[in-house]
Amino acid sequence: MEQLRRDRLKRAVDVAVATLLLILTAPLMAVLALLVLVAHGRPVLFRQCRAGLAGRPFQLLKFRTMRAPDPARGLLSDADRLTRLGRWLRATSLDEFPSLLNVVHGEMSLVGPRPLLDTYLSRYTERQARRHEVRPGITGLAQVRGRNALGWEEKFEYDVWYVDHRCLRLDLSILVATARTVLLREGISAEGVATAPEFVGAGALTGADGARR
Repeated sequence: MEQLRRDRLKRAVDVAVATLLLILTAPLMAVLALLVLVAHGRPVLFRQCRAGLAGRPFQLLKFRTMRAPDPARGLLSDADRLTRLGRWLRATSLDEFPSLLNVVHGEMSLVGPRPLLDTYLSRYTERQARRHEVRPGITGLAQVRGRNALGWEEKFEYDVWYVDHRCLRLDLSILVATARTVLLREGISAEGVATAPEFVGAGALTGADGARR
């Protein structure tokens, strides 16, 4: 009962803060949208199906950071398609601003395990799947403990620990630590890939996931 009360309070804080941030950053988001339009063309927003609370799918919103695939121009891999603007947006986490709409809509929280591809659902162990007991977050404990420099198993352990210990004080500490991580531009990508390797389950990692665009 106590945790339910805390979760309801967290949701109220999420909506209030996300709404305020959307209002305050509206001019900046308009400028970013124009830059993305010029650099990457339409659409300005990247949409991708991710798994949310209880594994329910939703459309994650971000600013696009990559050009569309174009074999004729050699734009096939994530590394080839990622633009200079896209690298800057990711490094500053400004590409995440549209996700505030996901927070207002109830699909995400400001803090929680990062939302991953819905195709990963069948690949989790029973313990790893516990990350879906809470809403996914724009930032989370794993993001301030190493971000994409961490292995999948490490990320999931942080996610489950967060699920078991979540509270507003912890969320506040993660938000403060996120500001530091963004300013220092730590853990933006895993070694050898544009963002992070694909999670294939059973501790095996191959390829690149293309989870961020």
